[in-house]
Amino acid sequence: MTTSWSDRLQNYADLPANMDGLTMKKYRREPYHRIFVNRSLAMEKIKCFGFDMDYTLAVYKSPEYESLGFELTVERLVSIGYPQELLSFVYDPSFPTRGLVFDTMYGNLLKVDAYGNILVCVHGFNFLRGPEIRERYPNKFIQRDDTERFYILNTLFNLPETYLFACLVDFFSNCDRYTSCETGFKDGDLFMSYKSMFQDVRDAVDWVHFKGTLKEKTVENLEKYVVRDGKLPLLLSRMNEVAKVFLVTNSDYKYTDKIMTYLFDFPHGPKPGTSHRPWQSYFDLILVDARKPLFFGEGTVLRQVDTTTGRLKIGTYTGPLQHGIVYSGGSSDIVCDLLGAKGKDILYIGDHIFGDILKSKKRQGWRTFLVIPELAQELHVWTDKSSLFEELQGLDIFLAELYKHLDSSSNERPDISTIQRRVKKVTHDMDMCYGMMGSLFRSGSRQTLFASQVMRYADLYAASFINLLYYPFSYLFRAAHVLVSV
Repeated sequence: MTTSWSDRLQNYADLPANMDGLTMKKYRREPYHRIFVNRSLAMEKIKCFGFDMDYTLAVYKSPEYESLGFELTVERLVSIGYPQELLSFVYDPSFPTRGLVFDTMYGNLLKVDAYGNILVCVHGFNFLRGPEIRERYPNKFIQRDDTERFYILNTLFNLPETYLFACLVDFFSNCDRYTSCETGFKDGDLFMSYKSMFQDVRDAVDWVHFKGTLKEKTVENLEKYVVRDGKLPLLLSRMNEVAKVFLVTNSDYKYTDKIMTYLFDFPHGPKPGTSHRPWQSYFDLILVDARKPLFFGEGTVLRQVDTTTGRLKIGTYTGPLQHGIVYSGGSSDIVCDLLGAKGKDILYIGDHIFGDILKSKKRQGWRTFLVIPELAQELHVWTDKSSLFEELQGLDIFLAELYKHLDSSSNERPDISTIQRRVKKVTHDMDMCYGMMGSLFRSGSRQTLFASQVMRYADLYAASFINLLYYPFSYLFRAAHVLVSV
């Protein structure tokens, strides 16, 4: 009679050192179902699951949603005096990636590593070479903490403006009516600095999101702009069985209600054959107008929402948690009090590395799950172009062999120029598989700023939180045992 591995592992100490002579290969789920681990997390210790809405529960379709935001921002710029020619701009999803840095002095988009070393530099759509980069940045390095000058475009909402910065710099650099300067451009006696252009774009983006028609146009055509996943009710209902579930969004109630109603608009409940449930029934606590990241600090006054009108009721809410009640404002401390939970009892799931993940981690000690939709494409390239990765590994082996028998007493200098050229070529080919700005996580062998922030602040990360469906709630997410690097 054979014994299963799970039975044998109940008494692991009885197993011989070589595991009965059998080689165990670690089981891994399919790449598109996997959740990746930076810090070990025992799911059975989680008492509350918290969710952001935008780009987490509500995944906006790409590039349709970015194109809409781009068009509305361009229209806003033209309405405040920018050239009519801008209306011919069309959003190109192959250019921008998250985590780029805009230099408001020179108008460049920069891809940097965690320390500020420049990996890629582009002016408009002109990719600068090493000598050109050093003219502006002598050490190919920036002071990242100079936030007056350098702006990090870290969120999915930043993708349209990232492309717009490139479009504007390219337009003004090549239009005969304007004269390019080091820090901007001139039109006769008028000077527009890149800093001013940057501020105009930022103001236009904020206007589109908070005063413009972005949300209105989104809810007018939800099927075009929002992904609806039939597995969402099933996952949340399973979460309801083992923990409390809450929603914290910066959006107002009316928009939240329209989006969430659409996400749960199925003729059945969690499973076919079960009764349909309103979206509110899946959450123990619903909090809108959160104003993250302020929410994770002092927060704002907690008020109750009149769900029939969308208006706020007068006065601060001071009562106990009531199922089905929608709240506005508040803070992470209030959430913990209402749910009866401590920081590490909570797994918070969001897409915003600063507003969701960094602040909830640093200020509250919440466990964190970062949603990175681009990870699906990154994994596709990783598997589809595995021959390129294997060639790089082979080149590393050749390099190691050349130095194998050499030490500090050796005068021999191996010729590694051929290997270096090949590494550069393969690395470039790899980067181009991801898009014009390369991978979100790497530039060649070097980790990007975005990747370093993911490693630092996200306990878990995946292309979608729906991947939690493929793991039991007793699962131990265990971080790889790594000394430092190999």
